[in-house]
Amino acid sequence: MERDQEFLEYVVKGLVEHPETVQITRKVDEMGVLLTLTVHKDDMGKVVGRAGATAKAIRTLLRVVGMKNDARVNLKINEPEGGTRAFERTEKSVEEAIADLDA
Repeated sequence: MERDQEFLEYVVKGLVEHPETVQITRKVDEMGVLLTLTVHKDDMGKVVGRAGATAKAIRTLLRVVGMKNDARVNLKINEPEGGTRAFERTEKSVEEAIADLDA
């Protein structure tokens, strides 16, 4: 396992409630290194953080680790099976919301 992948695993497993479900894949191409992270659906909030602050901090640290190894490191966080995104929880369409404002 490469240093960037080891670092990500260490950080994420320290954050989550289900460390046994943490999966990281590493892909290298002409653009650099892509680490893809998959966690338990209950742990997504801890990994992403409020307004994405935790994910942004992890990405920043990974870039620093990459610079030490002359590589550009990017992080992709997979949406877990059964997870919900904020925009999917919206039950009204835009038109319905505007109609509510006009009423």
